[in-house]
Amino acid sequence: MHPHTSRLAIGDVTLAYSRRGAGEPVLFIQGVGVHGHGWQPQVEALSSSFDCLWFDNRGIGESTPIPKTLTIREMADDAAALMAAQGWTAAHVVGHSMGGLIAQRLALTHRSRVKSLSLLCTFARGRDAGASARMAWVGLRSRVGPRRWRRAAFLEMLAPGDALRGVDRESYAAALAPLFGHDLADHSPMEMRQLSAVRREDVSAELAQLAGLPTLVVSGAHDPIVPPAIGADLAAAISGARFVVLDDQSHGAPILAAERINALLRDHIAAVR
Repeated sequence: MHPHTSRLAIGDVTLAYSRRGAGEPVLFIQGVGVHGHGWQPQVEALSSSFDCLWFDNRGIGESTPIPKTLTIREMADDAAALMAAQGWTAAHVVGHSMGGLIAQRLALTHRSRVKSLSLLCTFARGRDAGASARMAWVGLRSRVGPRRWRRAAFLEMLAPGDALRGVDRESYAAALAPLFGHDLADHSPMEMRQLSAVRREDVSAELAQLAGLPTLVVSGAHDPIVPPAIGADLAAAISGARFVVLDDQSHGAPILAAERINALLRDHIAAVR
């Protein structure tokens, strides 16, 4: 675990966050069940050029307590409050999975605060995420059975089958655990609330409002949670958005293909500047 260095009280919730680097401000928003430190592969590479801010979503990790209710809009407002607390008028916003949906809602409700969007392995309609029969089977296996089986199933959501062939999955899962903030066999009690909030959110009809906002959409070709067709629809809904498919990646691309993701982020932000 990497302890966060700062706290911000927002109503009855206290958000834990960290900030590192100098330059253009970049806000990173994480997905379901993942601690903010899952962005370390990006922060390590980009903080030499950018002022990076990352955090635990409400009810996750060091952000407490677990709230009674949860919405994507609340989490977008959290992100805006964090930016304001830094004295930032605007930032480049990067979101993965649920974090990408939060980023879209942030841009729709606080447009002036968003310089650009980078939407990684994400979607506009929450009910589209994980809707395939394959994902239902993998998701079930990640929650039932022996711990080593659950870890192995979780890895199947992150990496394509070819990348896992011949790999010691127990060692691989142990190496990734610090980035997720938990053993891959375990699930935060907040995950079901986050997933419920995701399923209730649909920004697809509003995305035309973001026309002209510099936007990068990245999908993994083998992603069982967010297949590339969903990413393509998202990019098409935001006029001028750039769409990139990583042919050998799945849902864990920001971690497992960090160098390529970081290069895309660096180029996207530089082009905006």
